[in-house]
Formats: sequence, C-alpha cells, structure tokens
Amino acid sequence: MRILYGVNGEGLGHATRSQVVIDSLLERHDVRVVASGNAFTYLTERLPSVEQVFGPTFAMQDGEIQRWATVAQNLRQARHEVPESVRHWIGLVDGWDPDVVLSDFEPLTGVYARASRTPLIAVDNINMLDRCHHDAEIIGAEREDFLIARAVTRSMVHGAVEYIVLTFFRPPIARGGTILVPPIVRPEIESARSERGEHLLVYSSGDPELLAALRSSGVPCRVYGMRGGEEHVSEGNLDFRPRSEDGFVEDLRTARAVLTGGGFSLLSEAVYLGKPVLAVPLHGQFEQHMNARYLERDGYGVCAEAVSEDVLAGFLARLEDFERALAGYEQSGNELAVRTVEDGGAGAAAAQPRELRRERREARRAVR
Repeated sequence: MRILYGVNGEGLGHATRSQVVIDSLLERHDVRVVASGNAFTYLTERLPSVEQVFGPTFAMQDGEIQRWATVAQNLRQARHEVPESVRHWIGLVDGWDPDVVLSDFEPLTGVYARASRTPLIAVDNINMLDRCHHDAEIIGAEREDFLIARAVTRSMVHGAVEYIVLTFFRPPIARGGTILVPPIVRPEIESARSERGEHLLVYSSGDPELLAALRSSGVPCRVYGMRGGEEHVSEGNLDFRPRSEDGFVEDLRTARAVLTGGGFSLLSEAVYLGKPVLAVPLHGQFEQHMNARYLERDGYGVCAEAVSEDVLAGFLARLEDFERALAGYEQSGNELAVRTVEDGGAGAAAAQPRELRRERREARRAVR
C-alpha cells in the first residue's frame, strides 16, 4: 500500500505519535511523509525521509492565544508560502499514485486527497471537538471559543472517509464515520514501569501565584519549562530542571502526581501511567479546557483556572481518590490504535472500484 502521511507542525504531540504509526507502517508499506513546523524538524531526525510543507501557527501573548492575530498571521504567511508548498508536494507524489492519504491534522494533504479523489483518513485527537457530543458542563463559559475551535477543526481535514480520534475519555459520538481509540504514547512511555514516588512533576511556564503555591506546599517539585536554561537549579523544595527527554520521562514515571496545562499529549501520558493531574488549561484554547474537564469528570484529577495554595492543597488531599479512578483505566500500549489506522487505510484503498481509480488518475492530471 502506498501511503501519503501528513503531520501538523504545531507543538510536538502530532509528531511524536505520528512517528509511532509511521515506523509501524514502514515495515509493510511504502510511506511518504510531509510535515510542517516543529514536526518537520522532529521527524527529519527520526525517519528516513520527510518533506516540508507550510503549516498554520498560533499568535500568543501573555500565555493566551490571540484569535484574530492568529488568523491574520496565517493569512499573510499562506499568501506567500502555500502556492509553492502545494506545487512542491504535488511534485512529490506526481506519478507515485498513493492509495490512501493519512493526515494528523495536516490540511494540505487533505487538499490533495480531495482534489485527486484519493481516500482520506484523519488520525488525531482534535477532531474530538467536532465528531463527538459535548454537554453544557464540558463547554462551560467558553461557548464562543468552542464554536470557533469546532469551525476551525472542521475546515482543517474535512471530507475524510474515516475519522480515527485518539482519546482517553469517551463522550458520545455525534457524527458517523468516527472511531474512538486510545491515545498513541511515545515508546518510552509505553515501555515505562510506573512507580509511585513523592514528587510532583510540574510542566508550566509558571507565574508568581503558582510558584508561591508550590513553595508553600512543601512537596518536592521537579519543574520543567520555567527557567529554560541548561543548568539544574534547586530552590528549597523546587527543583528546576533543564530540558531533557530522558530525564522528563524518568520524572514522570516516578512522580506522585502531575501539574501541567491541558495539552492532550502529556495528559494522555499521565493517565497511561496512572498519575493524577492538576490541569490548568491555556486561556483561549478550548481543546485544552475540554481535555481537562473530561479528565476531572472521569476522576483522574482536577481542572483549574489557576493554581492557588488552596487549589493545590485540595488536589493533594484527594490523590488517593484519583489513583483509585486511574486504576480502572485500561489501555494496552499502542497496538489497538496503530492497528486501527493501518486497517482503516487498507480498507479505504481496497474499497475503491476500478472506475473510481480511473477517475482518480484523471483528477491527478488536472491537479498537476
């Protein structure tokens, strides 16, 4: 099977899980990968071949996503970069004739799939916004953010024959052609043996109230993301650690609990390892609010707007309750998710009749 695989470059969650899927697919199939932003840099170091394409980015200010600045920024960049990027990846697959396109929230491969009438399968967590039903408690006061996020999500990879949604929570499915599967975690997490330590793993850019709460708790804290340097600095019970993939995995594996934002990747890893989470979603990013609220609903931790001394103390007092809930979470590695992606691609490719294949070839000539 010939597979064109597109990877969104915003953050690294798309890249880390896509590598797991692509490594498995490469054992049996011909796979060509295109990626943008951070995903291109990350995957280039780990896969035989990756081509770069344009991808959208977020405009940030004081830790909050600026909606209209984000739109304006991406429109400016798209005018200059998209035409060349489109020509480039069309040239990449010219004459190769992929059987199926897989997209982890990467829009340009979706454009190609629709134009060439190639089956498209979406593989990501963000389509949870659009493919499932979310009640008023989950949407909360951020209804406007939810509607904007859902509209953007629908526009990114629309027209897929199947949406494979990665998730550690299970709301009702609202739209057909949707399959919910467990998250894909990094191999280092999949093979890690969870141990119950005494420290908090903290991943945050930090603010004075948060630091004050951590200090007053007296709990040992291994802190990532606040100092940004290469040195290891200890200040009382706060242990500021430099960027280290191996060190981070070890500190997560042995943590008593985790304090972080609402990003899907780290929440998934914490749940997989049975670690209670105090999640503080990023303002203006509804997907993070959604993730954190479902985490709290399932009893795996707390969703908070900010971390005060009282919020942290309340979270720490309930750790055993969270641990009992997490003990009921079931996920056997990445096998189910990876198998579902491969089977979905094979099924979509095999379902095409001879007449449609002829139309696809003609459509590709028109695209070129």
